[in-house]
Amino acid sequence: MSEPKRGWFQRLTQGLTKSSKQMGDQIAQVFVAKAPLDQAKLDELEEMLIEADLGPHSAARITERFAAEKFGKDVDEREIREALSAAIGDELSGRQGEFDPLSGPRPYIVLFIGVNGSGKTTTLGKIATDLRRRGAKVLVVAGDTFRAAAVEQLKVWAERAGADFMGRPTGSDAAGLAFDAVQKARDEGYDVVLIDTAGRLQNKAGLMEELLKIIRVVKKIDPEAPHETLLVLDATVGRNALAQENIFGNQIGVSGIVMTKLDGTARGGVLVPVAQASDSPIKLVGVGEGVDDLQPFDARAFARTLVGLEESAR
Repeated sequence: MSEPKRGWFQRLTQGLTKSSKQMGDQIAQVFVAKAPLDQAKLDELEEMLIEADLGPHSAARITERFAAEKFGKDVDEREIREALSAAIGDELSGRQGEFDPLSGPRPYIVLFIGVNGSGKTTTLGKIATDLRRRGAKVLVVAGDTFRAAAVEQLKVWAERAGADFMGRPTGSDAAGLAFDAVQKARDEGYDVVLIDTAGRLQNKAGLMEELLKIIRVVKKIDPEAPHETLLVLDATVGRNALAQENIFGNQIGVSGIVMTKLDGTARGGVLVPVAQASDSPIKLVGVGEGVDDLQPFDARAFARTLVGLEESAR
């Protein structure tokens, strides 16, 4: 993706309203006025972080850090927000990755994986739109050949983006489609190939074998492909996103994570344990339906927004 556009912090703030409001309300209740930080307040703080889906391990580390730095000292709501933002930022330190398909080889092959409903198709469409705006020649591939609705949705996104589209009848072999798409892209000078895939966890073994087959066949054309394998996770499922990361991350070579629908949950803190549990960095986050609501992940901006701090204080 291109650099975050002007106004992205405002969209991030708006998109994380549910999460930041819940956390902000709880901070305000615990730290009504400037007062010494005691064990009771630390316990409430840790419980609040767990409820925000930051996970027990991160919650414990952050609380221990607060105890070491602030215990017995007078603190107010603003100081807590600032310190909490810094602590969450540190938890995410090193978990921020870059997605730049125009900086790699041509054609650059990107595989999108994740369960049905996670936002794969929409994410792919937004990326296609961004790449076309930047002048790239893009091929969109409907690799979820089991769901006609997914194919139609992706076709609409491709048309809207001005990207070329490639699909097959329902039930067709997804790996064969991927192979033909990559060959076409190589022969016809495409910059980027974006390949959607199925996400039917009801048949986990079959799904994983299909994904691995897609990877095997594209490597026959380019041994380095796919150049990116993006795991798309839905923030609204909360800590179930951790289980999904585990399923895909253990079997498929994930290069980056996209966290979608952060605007639809009051527990956006789930991004923290997901980032820490994964061997792959967070590369993109989505906070709305608009094309510009998918942007590169910025750990510091995310941490500040989550606790309700404004851009000017960065």
